[in-house]
Amino acid sequence: MDKNVTSWFSPSLQKEMPIVSYGSFGTVLLLVPTAGADFLEYERFLLIDSLVPLMDAGKLKVYSVDSVNNESWLNKNMNNWDKAQRHEQWNTYIYNEVLPYIKSQSGTDTPVFISGASFGALHSMNLFLKRPDLLSGVIAMSGVYDLTYYTDGFMNDTVYFNSPWHYMPNLTDHGILEQIRKSPHIHILTGAGAYEDPKAGGEFAKILYDKGIYYEFDNWGPDYRHDWPTWRAMLPHYIGTRF
Repeated sequence: MDKNVTSWFSPSLQKEMPIVSYGSFGTVLLLVPTAGADFLEYERFLLIDSLVPLMDAGKLKVYSVDSVNNESWLNKNMNNWDKAQRHEQWNTYIYNEVLPYIKSQSGTDTPVFISGASFGALHSMNLFLKRPDLLSGVIAMSGVYDLTYYTDGFMNDTVYFNSPWHYMPNLTDHGILEQIRKSPHIHILTGAGAYEDPKAGGEFAKILYDKGIYYEFDNWGPDYRHDWPTWRAMLPHYIGTRF
């Protein structure tokens, strides 16, 4: 398995931002870390190892980025307005910097899918739903899709428009809805074990259903808790059987 680490000074975030890639070619998957973690989190917790057979077979190439959650929603020393602004800057970084970089490496016509677990699931779902012209689908694992879960209830326009639970029921833009509906890869995955919230995934799936959006909702049951063994089982299974 090939591994490459690079970085650049992000104009969007005004800081050096690293990115790592694994594998050489195949379906392109962008991973968003959980909570306050970094771009190597999925490697440290052996999720990348679980994907090695797919990468060695030439079926998958993976990219992983840093979050700025510690500079936004998880930073208890920031005011809520600044947290929201930092979050929006990170979105811009993904859309305007990370995705063009991936395309430059993997081909301009290569579809890019996005995935994450826990807080990374919310970010991944949000990034896809806001720009289905740039991202081709999403695998969201063990997510809660209401951003106010992480903002201690704070709400402003930026929070609203980054909280799929809030904006999707009211989305009426026909063009964006049609682009979302074209994706055969909207996967909402959850367990029902300790610290999981399958109700959150199921209720969000119902929001998509009401919008005429095709999705797959899969509850793996009480043996799968909110933890790395669950995600190491889920992600290779869905990449291997759905792509």
